[in-house]
Amino acid sequence: MADKLKILIIEDDTFLSQMYFTKLDLEGFKVVAADDGEKGLRVAKKELPDLILLDLVLPKKEGAQVLAELKADPATQAIPVIILSNIGQKEKIDQCFALGAVDYLIKAHFIPSEVVAKIKKVLEQF
Repeated sequence: MADKLKILIIEDDTFLSQMYFTKLDLEGFKVVAADDGEKGLRVAKKELPDLILLDLVLPKKEGAQVLAELKADPATQAIPVIILSNIGQKEKIDQCFALGAVDYLIKAHFIPSEVVAKIKKVLEQF
């Protein structure tokens, strides 16, 4: 297999972050994580991951703002971003798609293996 695909998880819930980190690692991905929006942006620019899993409710910088900044930066704008959040309001979902998210998953509706399947599906398209 070529180099491992790199996934960045931007999630402030340590339990969830660890759970997805472990699951993705077991699936053969290289995983990096950040626990707030500002750190997430820094890590994204430094690591240039193949995909970003982004929570919306984050300390220091809210997820939609992180998404907007990622998409405004030529270095990171092509990286697919999947939103993983418990916010289910249509306006927020529409906003994230308008900002450039490739998918929007509501945490409560997906088990980790389903999230990994979504990640693999998105990566096949890019």
